[in-house]
Amino acid sequence: MAGLLLVGVLVLVIALYLAERFLKARAQARRRQNMNDRLGAVTARVDEQQAQKRARAQAREALTNVMPAIKRPPLSLPGVPARPKPSCERPSPADHGTGGRNTGGRSTGGRPARRGGRTGDHPVRASERRGA
Repeated sequence: MAGLLLVGVLVLVIALYLAERFLKARAQARRRQNMNDRLGAVTARVDEQQAQKRARAQAREALTNVMPAIKRPPLSLPGVPARPKPSCERPSPADHGTGGRNTGGRSTGGRPARRGGRTGDHPVRASERRGA
């Protein structure tokens, strides 16, 4: 009789374990299906955005093929003196190696050199200026 009870408890434990595994597998399958649906929606949206981007690029190319002036502005207009290059396009003295200031042969990394510390007696407050 005790052996039969022991076998019954063992069968019950195994049945509960299998039921738990079945429920976990079903929940995991549902999560995977939801992820698959979401991934499909994202992929479709990205494909649509890429198609729109390609269409815009083709339209832009077609427009610049018809109107080449959009690609590059004219160098000068008739009757108007040519404008000087903007400062961002002009070569700087640092590009020519002259530096424009004495840095002692070292590079300042494109930044202005630091000024040395001030020496001498310089009054800070108005009361010190008057000699009070």
